[in-house]
Amino acid sequence: MNRSSWTAAGLACAGVLLLGACGDGDSGDKAAGTATPTPTPTPSSTVKDFGCLAGKQLKGSVTFKDTEGNDVDGYETGTGSTAVVLSHMRGTDVCSWVPAADELAGDGYRVLAVDSSGSEVPEIEGATARLRAHGAKKVILMGASKGGTSSLVAASTIKPKVAAVVSISGPGLYNSMDATEAVPKLTMPVLFVAANGDGQFADDAKEMDKLAKKSRGEKLEMVSGAAHGNDILNSQPTVWADVKAFLAKYR
Repeated sequence: MNRSSWTAAGLACAGVLLLGACGDGDSGDKAAGTATPTPTPTPSSTVKDFGCLAGKQLKGSVTFKDTEGNDVDGYETGTGSTAVVLSHMRGTDVCSWVPAADELAGDGYRVLAVDSSGSEVPEIEGATARLRAHGAKKVILMGASKGGTSSLVAASTIKPKVAAVVSISGPGLYNSMDATEAVPKLTMPVLFVAANGDGQFADDAKEMDKLAKKSRGEKLEMVSGAAHGNDILNSQPTVWADVKAFLAKYR
């Protein structure tokens, strides 16, 4: 995979405005012979490009509801009966997963990358519900850093159960989310990925791997260096290949 293709294309969100015409002027003005002012176009809809979408990708810009009724933006692409929900790291946005989403779509997955606004687990639950409503028979959760934590916690709450979970540098605890409490409940296959030099994140991956006693197909992959989250996939393409092999095994 091209390393540069993983770089998020900016964190700002921009709108592509589809302009619609306003109604006619007041009929009384017409009767009096007063020129009808040209109405100012107003947007009839807005498509978020997140600062990284262009061309056909813009069709994948979606808004859905989380399980608490809040609007959540995301990038959806691909088709197929197996879907993948992607959750991003702190300090990034949906753009950090767009290249991977497109690649997975090319492999035959339906993919929804969530642009997290802070509700975390309810967002993943809502994304899963959307994908299932659109025909997904199996759903796999995958997240980087805090996205890994939220994916693990969401996997313990979503019914019916998801098919598998991938956590890349996910901490055991993040805000109110406790993956160390959720992981022992997981029975589906779980893949933990972390870099040996990534401090507490490496320790947490090893600890949660030990806690995943009920998981059928649990796997821990500790890699060299100190990269974190998506940066592991940037710097070590073989790890991305391993992740895709795990997805394929449980699709």
